[in-house]
Amino acid sequence: MDDVTAIPTPDKNDASFWATVATPVEPAWSEPTEDDAFSMDDKVLDAVRALAERISTRALAYRTAGQPFDPALMAAPDVQLALLRALYETKRSVDRLAESAATVAGRSGASYTQLGTAWGGIKRQSARLKWPHAVARRTAGQSIPLQYAGGAAVIHHDLDADAWWYTATAADQQQEESEADHSTSTEAIARATEFLLAHALPTRQESA
Repeated sequence: MDDVTAIPTPDKNDASFWATVATPVEPAWSEPTEDDAFSMDDKVLDAVRALAERISTRALAYRTAGQPFDPALMAAPDVQLALLRALYETKRSVDRLAESAATVAGRSGASYTQLGTAWGGIKRQSARLKWPHAVARRTAGQSIPLQYAGGAAVIHHDLDADAWWYTATAADQQQEESEADHSTSTEAIARATEFLLAHALPTRQESA
């Protein structure tokens, strides 16, 4: 990767912050190392095991009996089936999060080629099929819908002021309507995304 010291890092209160956010950095990431991948495996497995123990019938029997669930019980075939079911839920969670990330990136100017490259190098056509609404074709003045972190927003263009603004309802039902003072749709999307993320609900696993 090129020298990261050349990438501007303004504070959020700096006047140049949102213009900097709207300018893509190339390359967008460095390839994960093998150690990075194994570390991710460990973190995913921890989360999946926790869910498997919550949904496992055998683990429920131990909790009901007031007995600790020994890690050795993970070897039971029924517990492994619960683990497999938990892994399926992990896949669904990854798909939901990937759609959110692709939509935010696409609505902020990323192309299907870039989305496909980020998703393991799939072709542009495959990325379009996977996330058909991520990159919106629009004309000036057309509103841009956005869903993120369990909430939704609509980005609007004020033709008279030639500025962008948004209305948003977050997952916790908090609402916000910005002023029409964003110079680009990318800036308005970034601010709306920030609001939705700040008002996201705890994960279902945490609230289970």
